[in-house]
Amino acid sequence: MKKLNIVFMGTPDFAVATLKTLVDNNYNIVGVITAPDRPAGRGKKLNQSAVKKYAVEQNLNVLQPTNLKDEAFLNELKALNANLQIIVAFRMLPKQVWQMPEYGTFNLHASLLPHYRGAAPINWALINGETKTGITTFFIDDKIDTGEIIMQEELAISPTENAGSLHDRLMNQGSSLVLKTVEAIENDNITTYIQPEVENIRTAYKIHKHTCKIDWSLSIDIIYNKIRGLSPYPAAWSELCIDDTVLAVKIYEVTKIIEAHHLENGTVVSDKNSVKVAVKGGYIELLALQLPGKKKMDVKSLLNGFTFTKNAKMR
Repeated sequence: MKKLNIVFMGTPDFAVATLKTLVDNNYNIVGVITAPDRPAGRGKKLNQSAVKKYAVEQNLNVLQPTNLKDEAFLNELKALNANLQIIVAFRMLPKQVWQMPEYGTFNLHASLLPHYRGAAPINWALINGETKTGITTFFIDDKIDTGEIIMQEELAISPTENAGSLHDRLMNQGSSLVLKTVEAIENDNITTYIQPEVENIRTAYKIHKHTCKIDWSLSIDIIYNKIRGLSPYPAAWSELCIDDTVLAVKIYEVTKIIEAHHLENGTVVSDKNSVKVAVKGGYIELLALQLPGKKKMDVKSLLNGFTFTKNAKMR
């Protein structure tokens, strides 16, 4: 059995679950690499990454390089004498970093590679209406998410699930898959295979604000999947037009009503208890949203103090 000295690299909550699993299983973590502290909030206080917070609690050695090619960082990394590096939700690594350890550097990715390579695989699987996704461990090479696959597991997607719940399920299953991968490397019982060439490969490029705007002229299923695929973060949004006022509204939770109507797409229909938006094939009923400068709230609470006029429209 190989004796492993592991460097772990990651930043958000998604990565913490894997690091915790490794610590709980008594693996020797010789270093944790995470993003530098960043100013956040109104007071611009320095905010530590989720991975750093956990690593500090566990008295692990933390490095926070701004430049992964910096000679001082590379010397520090080399001095840790790691023979395996594990990457979960981190940035692209330069060759001199991922080639450093004897047993390689592997990454956990929240999709069934080769599909959904890129920054936002969880969101895009939902936005595209997939019924299954999964997790993959693979050895890093010089491109993004293209290396040889070590292990892969499928996960069914529920038709009402959003990005938040899918994130948590993939996070937990992913930490288990990393553990299985580490055990296979430790026992010298590892086989890899090259990612298959796939036609019409689906990608998971970074999501920007304009990506999140809802187009109410699209079909009911496309709109529904977009909203759940962006909830709770970064959240789909729309312009709500009421008389001469235009409000940018974030929409977190909706349901579909399949029903014939003759209303123009984007027309808002509301009563004392509900708010619906007319679309092709029916209505998108709004269940939770956020007005500018307000907190997220369910629609019934919103209707206690907010009125949708008869000419209200989403655009």
